[in-house]
Amino acid sequence: MAALALRSIAKRFGEVAAVDDLSLDVADGEFLVLLGPSGCGKTTTLRMIAGFLETTTGSIRIGAREVTQVPPHRRNVGFVFQNYALFPHLDVTENVAFGLRRRGRPEAEIAERVARALALVKLDGFGSRMSRQLSGGQQQRVAIARALVIEPDVLLLDEPLSNLDAKLRRDVRLELRALQKLSGITTIMVTHDQDEAMSIGDRLVVLDHGRVQQIGTPQELYRHPVNRFVAGFIGRSNFLDGAPGRDTKSFITRSGMTIVCDMIDPRADTLLVRPESIAVRRDGHRGANRFAARIEAVIFQGSSFDLDLRLASGDVVAAEVAAPASSRGSDWTAGEEVMVEIDPAAAVGITSSQA
Repeated sequence: MAALALRSIAKRFGEVAAVDDLSLDVADGEFLVLLGPSGCGKTTTLRMIAGFLETTTGSIRIGAREVTQVPPHRRNVGFVFQNYALFPHLDVTENVAFGLRRRGRPEAEIAERVARALALVKLDGFGSRMSRQLSGGQQQRVAIARALVIEPDVLLLDEPLSNLDAKLRRDVRLELRALQKLSGITTIMVTHDQDEAMSIGDRLVVLDHGRVQQIGTPQELYRHPVNRFVAGFIGRSNFLDGAPGRDTKSFITRSGMTIVCDMIDPRADTLLVRPESIAVRRDGHRGANRFAARIEAVIFQGSSFDLDLRLASGDVVAAEVAAPASSRGSDWTAGEEVMVEIDPAAAVGITSSQA
């Protein structure tokens, strides 16, 4: 196990910069997630760390070792591919043992470490099965066991859950998080799934067009995004264009609404309001930001309703409101006239510009 340091790494393919001047420190034992849309540079970054791609510029350190020019097999990095890359002609035991055999380890040591790795991923007793006899979730665990058995300094995961169905993906990501904490291995995972990233990472790195947009904990990125791209990629968002009022305590939208804020950056050109921060009421309750609205669409989500609301100003916002505890409660209906309230503490001023 070791810390990881990237210093101004870049990867160019001709005139295209897949990764551009990326610097990053990953602590020993940390679970870091690289998050962003397709083509943002996250997998390219992972492959440079592994040594599968050479950096155009910059340096990579694993622990005290400079590994920028070190070949992949000498970096002591475990890599789990998106499609698992299991050998179909080998059983589970031999798949997991593959890296150890390549390193020339004694048979007794191989047997002990393979058994320990399979127990760690809860696959005791599966050693004689072929990969085609395993479910998707089991194949994913074999791939992780194969990466862990070599006792890597750093574990790299390239969208390891993307081939699983929604329910299994949720279950396995919880297991993966617990496994990483148990093993204590410094881990970097690539995903484009924001829910997955928020639930599993100690910190997230949001990338776009090869550049870092923001680094922080899931809470920091959700509550204090640095720009509109990050806010839109992390969680659901309402964006209202406009400019701050004179007192930095309000924001004036293009449609002419004045929205009171606890504090707003004078450089902000966009107001971010999360759907769960919008209260929807039928009564005459008064709040700091109270606006008439009409419900345009209703989606029942079980524990909540998603409402599309058109404000009197013409702006359309989405709200997430709790559903009644029983069928005796009042549901919301399209066409209903309501009042909406926006919490001043939850109205965040951001910029539309990106790094």
